[in-house]
Amino acid sequence: MRAVSGPRNLEVGLRAALAVAVPLSVLFAVGRLDLTAYATFGAFTALYGRNEPYQYRVRTLTVAAIALLVSIAAGIGLAVAGEPLPLVAVALVVVVGGGTLFVTVFQIVPPQSLFFVFALLVCAAIPTAPADVLPRLGLAAVSAAFAWLLTMSGWAIRRIPGASQGLLARSGLVTELRRRPGIDTAALRDPRVWLTVVQNVVGVLLAGGIALAFGFGHAYWAVVSVVAVIPPARAAHSISRSLHRIVGTVVGVAVTAVLLSWSPPAAFVIAVIVVCQFFAEILVARHYGAALVFITPLALSVSHLANPTPIGTLVIDRVLETVLGAGIGIVLVLLARGFERRRGLAP
Repeated sequence: MRAVSGPRNLEVGLRAALAVAVPLSVLFAVGRLDLTAYATFGAFTALYGRNEPYQYRVRTLTVAAIALLVSIAAGIGLAVAGEPLPLVAVALVVVVGGGTLFVTVFQIVPPQSLFFVFALLVCAAIPTAPADVLPRLGLAAVSAAFAWLLTMSGWAIRRIPGASQGLLARSGLVTELRRRPGIDTAALRDPRVWLTVVQNVVGVLLAGGIALAFGFGHAYWAVVSVVAVIPPARAAHSISRSLHRIVGTVVGVAVTAVLLSWSPPAAFVIAVIVVCQFFAEILVARHYGAALVFITPLALSVSHLANPTPIGTLVIDRVLETVLGAGIGIVLVLLARGFERRRGLAP
């Protein structure tokens, strides 16, 4: 059977969109959109396990869901503690460094810690009372479980006679499952992997520290921009790819400004999140720079629903923070490329 990929790979996009659409619709119906972040981050479970046979996918989804929930729980804990800067810095180092090792060892796509870092920092920035800890974490867990089940549901669809060869396959609604990730413990001994860990740790601390020093609102976007620009472990440290990611992020900020500038109703913002999740999932393994055009409005829309901010302030802060984070990321890419050449580590 011919593989279906790219824009025709509708299966992965539809399940990712549905994974976030259902919990957000429920929150909208009960008037609790202040909990959007927890439901959305749990739903990010559906972004993993793409095009993997189900005996592999069950492992990928399970470990990804656990990593997301650990990040969310850490963020909630920081919020209860009042978001103390030293603890945030420690948690950030653990999540970005540990997340980089995690996605490399388990050969996960997307192969970066971006979503774990985003979940940690946004949850940490939402004021939380001790009594709200378990309900918020429980909501994230339920959302992750729903996304897990939804992403595994293709197993039943593929049991329909002719599903893998007929109209469903030709339309992209049933894709060929070719990707078979292993568990690569050798990554823990690979100096290129540790170089990426160091890049990410140094980058997020620099970006966050500078953003706070200059008084940017919620410095987490500068941190997220660094993680988005630095290539995955073992990938070539290409400036052109990093520039693609910068352009994608900046374009995404501009798209967000257009979409939110007229103070749209919550139902419209939810629709934006769902559509962006659909296209982000389709593009993320094919061209990460293009995917960021959709990941950025998705992220900012989630933040806007959970904690509404005047659009002018939001856009200005995000542009400045993106430039800051991307600039630091580019410098670190150049330094890493030179280090690899001197040490003979370049692939």
